[in-house]
Amino acid sequence: MSPSLPVITLLTDFGTADYFVGAVKGAILSVNPSAVIADITHEIPPQDIAAGAFTVFAAYETFPAGTIHVAVVDPGVGSTRRPIIVSANEQFFVGPDNGIFTYIYDREPSHKTFHVTSDRYFRPSPSSTFHGRDIFAPVAAALSTGIAPEEFGPEINDAVRLPSLDTPLRIIHIDRFGNCITNITRELLPSDTSVVINGQTITEFRQFYGEGDKESLFAIWGSAGFLEISMNGGSAAKLLSAKRDDLVLLE
Repeated sequence: MSPSLPVITLLTDFGTADYFVGAVKGAILSVNPSAVIADITHEIPPQDIAAGAFTVFAAYETFPAGTIHVAVVDPGVGSTRRPIIVSANEQFFVGPDNGIFTYIYDREPSHKTFHVTSDRYFRPSPSSTFHGRDIFAPVAAALSTGIAPEEFGPEINDAVRLPSLDTPLRIIHIDRFGNCITNITRELLPSDTSVVINGQTITEFRQFYGEGDKESLFAIWGSAGFLEISMNGGSAAKLLSAKRDDLVLLE
């Protein structure tokens, strides 16, 4: 990809009512006015690192090589948690070292992670409450001009991780429609297998959400490649009283 037309994605819990997202974009464009900025979402629930981790994971493969993903869900802003750059799958990920890139680590075992220590790439006098604007945005913009990740700081091998994407079998995300997205892949699900969540057994599998009767639970292979428990015309999560990290059994 041409360095004059870099793609920088943004994923945050900032919402859109305040100035935060606009300020992050301004900080990027101040360093590289040619940057192409794509919003993944700014509606991650506040401080919900796991939701951010799933969302950046579900989206990153749709972007071209060279894309820089800025993911800022950062309850530890201003503390000693490290700013990092992750290089994986010919893309880059910029954000706090708080586990938000865990699923990228799981999917891309050849990744490299760098601790950003070179403050010359930061905005002057960074705020202790807005590293998205003052650290992560200018670092991403500098990356987009062709600066190698090694120039920002040393490689590290002890990045913070959330529980693995692979085990245990569980709900890893609940979307706004109430679909319960599990970490079960096609390889993990034998034929003629039922799924049990919170004592309720789901035996029906469907090809699309609108198939069959309304308001009954069913399993479906979702767009992120995982098995979802869904409900046509209602919220599966509500019916199951389900929440993220609830265990899933196979029978």
